[in-house]
Amino acid sequence: MFDEKLKMRRLAEKLGLSLSSIEEEIKLLHFNQLNIVDLMPEMLLMVRSLIASQTFAYKRKPIGVIEKGLLISFQNIFITEEKGKAIGKRALNNQPHVRIMPSHLESEVLFPGDVHVQQITVLVELEYLKRFIGNDANKLSYLFDVEKTFWIEEFMSPEMSDLVAQLANLSTENILSQAFYRLKALELIYLLFSNLLKREKTQHHHLSNAEIDAVYLVRNTIETNLEKPLTKDELVKLSGMNELKLRRIFTQVFGKGIYEYYNHLRMQKAARLLRQENLSVSEVGYQLGFSNLSYFGRLFEKHFGLKPKKWSDKNRI
Repeated sequence: MFDEKLKMRRLAEKLGLSLSSIEEEIKLLHFNQLNIVDLMPEMLLMVRSLIASQTFAYKRKPIGVIEKGLLISFQNIFITEEKGKAIGKRALNNQPHVRIMPSHLESEVLFPGDVHVQQITVLVELEYLKRFIGNDANKLSYLFDVEKTFWIEEFMSPEMSDLVAQLANLSTENILSQAFYRLKALELIYLLFSNLLKREKTQHHHLSNAEIDAVYLVRNTIETNLEKPLTKDELVKLSGMNELKLRRIFTQVFGKGIYEYYNHLRMQKAARLLRQENLSVSEVGYQLGFSNLSYFGRLFEKHFGLKPKKWSDKNRI
């Protein structure tokens, strides 16, 4: 435990960050693993598996060790005892997800209480990333425009989630660890960028911190009201933006329109309830606010390729 916290402090020093303001909070962290892989000047990886005994957050300052880079965080989340109470405006999504931001952007880092977080964070230099992608870099050109402040959150595919879990529980004995981690980091980035190419097309504009906070407030409110969606007017009022701007920024950050994102969250929760809670298809449908179970079945099949009953029989724990 002491070794992992020492590694965490050394990483912060390398990145030019200070943890002095959260020394007491660091004592709340219980590490299963923390592995720092230095592949500078192209990449730096942090692989960690941990649980915080209480929820806390700190403001991470801009990272200056790479002049122009991306910070990509792959989060595989497991609720342990009770659902951690998220704090801050950009609350942690409890679905496995990925966040992408420029390395020079200040951010709130959240450690939710009683939640097992398996995480791989990749700090990668932009020119190295361009060379990796090659001629396809123009398809994701917005990622390389560091003059814009952007913030992207993407759902994690099963392939990404499995790879994060593998790396978070890996023994590095008898492997070429630096070569292995570089290979796996690039594999994760490849899978992520393949997902981003499927996003709804939208113009990418500069975002202020206030706009990012506002769109997360909308997202978090949607997530906590899956059984009864808020109206368009309620979401617009909540965001403090006009409808057109809210829709544009929401799609830019989350890659889906608001209603599509809402249904995606409902289907993810439906799958979890069918798999873990031993509920019938009708019980899950009604719990998520579906009065028409035929529509629930069609929507579920669209997302998972199987009707709910067949999917449940195949995947139930």
